[in-house]
This record gives sequence, C-alpha cells and structure tokens, in this order.
Amino acid sequence: MTSPLKPRPGILDISPYVGGDASVEGANRVVRLASNENPLGPSPKAIEAYEQLKGELHRYPDGGSNELRDAIADSEGLDRNRIVCGAGSDELISLLVRAYAGPGDEVLYSEHGFLMYPISAKTVGATPVASPEHNLTTDVDELLAQTTPRTKLVFVANPNNPTGTYISAEELRRLRRGLPESVLLVIDAAYAEYVAADDYSSGMELVPECENVVMTRTFSKIHGLASLRLGWAYCPPAVADVLNRLRGPFNVSLPAQAAGVEAIRDQAHVKRSVEHNAKWLAWFNEEVAKLGAEPGNCVGNFALVRFPDTQDKSAAAALEYLKSRGILVRAMGGYGLPDYLRVTIGTEDETRSVVEALGKFLN
Repeated sequence: MTSPLKPRPGILDISPYVGGDASVEGANRVVRLASNENPLGPSPKAIEAYEQLKGELHRYPDGGSNELRDAIADSEGLDRNRIVCGAGSDELISLLVRAYAGPGDEVLYSEHGFLMYPISAKTVGATPVASPEHNLTTDVDELLAQTTPRTKLVFVANPNNPTGTYISAEELRRLRRGLPESVLLVIDAAYAEYVAADDYSSGMELVPECENVVMTRTFSKIHGLASLRLGWAYCPPAVADVLNRLRGPFNVSLPAQAAGVEAIRDQAHVKRSVEHNAKWLAWFNEEVAKLGAEPGNCVGNFALVRFPDTQDKSAAAALEYLKSRGILVRAMGGYGLPDYLRVTIGTEDETRSVVEALGKFLN
C-alpha cells in the first residue's frame, strides 16, 4: 500500500548507512574486523564507571555533560566552553549540516570520505559534492577548486576512513586559509590518537584562531566505547552556541558520560591501544604484501588492501572466502573502491588469523 504521507523531497533518495557485519550464520567463532573497533576494548576504569550506574538508570543525565567536558578539557588542554558533546561524532556532523546548510546549498567532501557527509547533506536538502582525490588522499587544491558561492560546509576526515591517509598540518592550514569565512571547515579527527607522524595535526589548534573551523572527535575508536555512542566537537563560541540550541536536551546518556570521563583520564590504556595498533598494523601490512596483495598507507586502526582485478582473486571473492571462515572485514564498493577491503587491526590472534586465511585464498 502506498502511504499518503510524503516525506520532504530528497529523503527517499538517501541510501541508509550500513555498518559492518557483526555475525556469520553457523559460525562457532566470529572474528569481527569490519567496524574499526578497539580490539583491547575500553578502559577497565570506564567499565567500572558504567557498571556503577546500574542503579541510576531512572535518572536523567546532566544535559550539559559538564563533568565530561571538564575531563576532555583537562586531558587535551582545551577551553571547556568550546566543547559540545554528542551521541557519537555522527550526531555532531548531522547537527552541523542541519545548522548551516539547506536546499540550494552545497556540502563539500573528499571523494572517498565518510559516507555520513553526503547522507547528512541530503537529509537537509543540500547537495553533496565529492572532490577528487589523488593517491587516495584528500587534495587541498581540488577542494578549493570545487568551492563555490553555494558551498556552506567542507568536511575533511583526517586521517580519512576508509583510505587511512592524511594530509599534513600545513596542508590543513592552507585549506583553511583558502576557504571563504562564510564556509565552515569541519575536521573529522576520529582516528587522531593513532597517528604518529610528525607533520600531522588533528586541527585542534586552528579552532581558536578563526570562527569557521570545527574539529570533531569520538570515543568509539581509541577509547573502545562504540556501543555507548559518544563524541565531542571543539568549536568557535558561536558554533558551540548553535549546536547547543539544536541538540537534544539529554543527548548523551548518563552511562556514556561516566564511562567517557574515566576513558579519557586513563591515558595508560590509550597508550596500550596505540602501541598494540602500531605493532600489528605494521606486521599485517608486511605480511599481506608478501602474499601479493597491496596494503595502503593507513595511519588509523585499520588497513586498506587492494586485491587483483581477477574473478577468482578479487576483493569480492576474498570477502566471501573470509566470511566462510567466520572472518568479517568491510567491502569498499560503497566508497567507490570495489577492488579493496578494509580490515580492522584486531587482537594478535585475530590479526594472525586473517593473514593466514588470506594466504590460503591468494596462494
């Protein structure tokens, strides 16, 4: 039956975001490497804080996430008044688009950028515009060339998911200088903690320098709190004011706030997560290259692997082969990269398992 209710034009043109697979029918053991989750899990202190609130679930959370904003500000050396917390950085991305774009406007992002950028643009009737990349890396010159009087927001994931590449602090600053003051630059630094390169910056220092830069971060990756949906944005005061007017009054749950406080304070756990990822990402890339596949230059907690363009050794065939063995990785066709698979760096056992399976598949 056709519904008499008609959504706003463009809504039905949106392809819903689909997360990575989490289960395999009939498998006794599932290796989940499709969603860039932290294989070490969250800080034990964050788990304890979460468990202590089981008797408080009937209480509303602090609508301002004040203790959490204080913990973030203390850990990062930031102004708490510029911090806005959200139900994951996804919510904050959507709120920024809702606040600053609408029908007739354009939202610009890099060609293989996070799918939530174009999805968020379409939800408000704006036009998403994908800027070409070079070598699977954001190209500042292309972004500036694609900027028009209709451009309202530019999203740069740095490092980017799923390509795993990044642009330098100087390139980020050059992009900011080249954009009109009327365009909001949103730097999505979800994987910032994993990057060790000397020329990298999350863009945090750009925020207090001007009125048109926002940086977003997440607790889903390095802090291992993906299921709690927790993120934050560092903003100019005027943008923070707008986000606080748009967001729900209790948009971050009480358990998420409590776990987030302890997670960001537990820098020893963060350090362990970074060291584990650095070791096994390097090992994975080296082993995959020996097998004849092509690992990318990823600096996050995942690898992007290119497979031969042959039917029996393709990325699609590899995906199904791994799945038949209970190993879940992410197909990249939705990002315009059909010859690639994205593989999260798991535990030592999980990482060895996927390399062993790929060895059997490729050879």
